[in-house]
Amino acid sequence: MQVLRFIVILALLIPVAACAVNTRGATYLVETKGPYTLDTGDAVRVTVYGDETLSDTYRLDDTGSIALPLVGPVPARGVTTQQAASRIAVALADGFMRSPNVAVEIAEYRPFFIQGEVANSGQFPYVYGMTVRAAISTAGGYSETADRSRALVYRRQGGEMVKGSVALDFPIYPGDTIVVLDRWL
Repeated sequence: MQVLRFIVILALLIPVAACAVNTRGATYLVETKGPYTLDTGDAVRVTVYGDETLSDTYRLDDTGSIALPLVGPVPARGVTTQQAASRIAVALADGFMRSPNVAVEIAEYRPFFIQGEVANSGQFPYVYGMTVRAAISTAGGYSETADRSRALVYRRQGGEMVKGSVALDFPIYPGDTIVVLDRWL
C-alpha cells in the first residue's frame, strides 16, 4: 500500500515539475530585429572625402533631415546610415561635386526614456547593446516597490506605437520608453 501511494504521488508531481520548465523562447510584441534606422535626435558623423569643410557631425532635426551646407536639408528619417550616405552623395552630385564619396556613421544615438518605479525617471543617453536591466541601472536602480522581474517597453514601429511586457534582458533601442511597474499591480 505504501509503495502504491508513493507511485501515485510521484506520478502527480512529475507533470507539475515539468510545468516549471519553459523551453520556448520568449515572444514580444515589439520588434527586435532589423538594421538601425535614423530618426530625430540622432547625431551622425558625415565624412565627405576630399572636402573637409563638409565633413562634420550633424544632428537630425525635427523633420528628420540632416542640414548640410550647400545642399540644405537631406531627408534621413527611417533610413540606415548607408542609405543616408547615398542620399547625401546624390544631393552633392547635383551641381556641387563630381562623384562625391560620402560615409555616414552614428556619432550619438537618440536617448531612451524610463519612468515608473526607478530612482530617477527621465531621459538618458543610449549605449549600443543596452538591455532593460542596464537602462534601470542607468536610472539609479529600482524603487522599493518595483516589480523586479519585468517591465513594459513602448516602441514606435512604422506609424504606430507598440507595447510589450518584457524580461529584464530584453534589448532596447534609442527612442524606447521603459516603464517599470509597481510589484503590487
